[in-house]
Amino acid sequence: MAGPAKKSIVWHAAPWLIAVAFYFFAGGYLSLGTQVMIWILFTLSLDLALGYAGIVTLGHAAFFGVGAYAAGIFSIHVTADPLIGLLVATATAAAVGLITGVLILHTTGVTFLMLTLAILSMLAEFANKANSLTGGDNGLQGMSLEPLLGRFEFNIFGQTAYVYTLVVLFLWFLVAWRVVHSPFGRSLDGIRQSPRRMRAIGTPVWWRLVAIYTLSAAMAGSAGALSAYAASFVGLSVLGLFTSGIVAVMLILGGTRRIYGAFIGAAVYYLVQDYTASVNPYLWEFVIGGLLIAVVLFLEGGLMSLLDLGYAAVARQFRRRGKA
Repeated sequence: MAGPAKKSIVWHAAPWLIAVAFYFFAGGYLSLGTQVMIWILFTLSLDLALGYAGIVTLGHAAFFGVGAYAAGIFSIHVTADPLIGLLVATATAAAVGLITGVLILHTTGVTFLMLTLAILSMLAEFANKANSLTGGDNGLQGMSLEPLLGRFEFNIFGQTAYVYTLVVLFLWFLVAWRVVHSPFGRSLDGIRQSPRRMRAIGTPVWWRLVAIYTLSAAMAGSAGALSAYAASFVGLSVLGLFTSGIVAVMLILGGTRRIYGAFIGAAVYYLVQDYTASVNPYLWEFVIGGLLIAVVLFLEGGLMSLLDLGYAAVARQFRRRGKA
């Protein structure tokens, strides 16, 4: 049992060790690394709702955008403390998730899908029209941040933003891991497969869906706040359908119901986009689209399937050497 346990520890430690190493060796790419981690968090939030609970939504960008605007507005008009601002943005997105979840989670299928899109559109239009509050189509500008913990300043080099994002991502990852592997998480898997059977055994299906929807919204709001802090700007695109589509593509690429699928999907998306855009600004969408089609057709579990195959091959090799 010691061998598998050690391999499990290495497996779980690998992404975090890579992130720490990236901080020291990335050079001018720290901002890219920060954006990747923000989208990992956003993708992870969608995986909780869509992957584990089966809540298919087109409006997940609503919570990302609410978190971004809440953090930006709070830093301008109340206090520029990044910790308090993050908590406020997370709570605001959670509140929006709770209210909208209570209103629409009694529906299913296309009806629910269209309602999520309608909520996203309403929020986007409100942000567009509320010029005095959100900046309208010019975006929310004039943000400033106090030093983190009174010591670490957010500067153009991005070290503080990177570490801050990494710590927040790690804390939310622990929450997601605990939820997924708890009895509550197991019940969500049952609800995803058959809500009627779960109701038949006395499970409060609707309330559990509302709970995970709210948690997912809070996580997305945190990602939105971190995005606002990293860019010192919030634009209308954070509430766009395109943003919801991007995070869905990242999740599909990485693999749903796999926790680490969010890490793989977001990282691959950003790296492919950055490289192909540097070659040809109009090429990256074509490449991402082709990659998405290939994953859907040949890798049912997303790119995580390739890691599973590699892990299985290494394990077989170790067993053969042990027998020899």
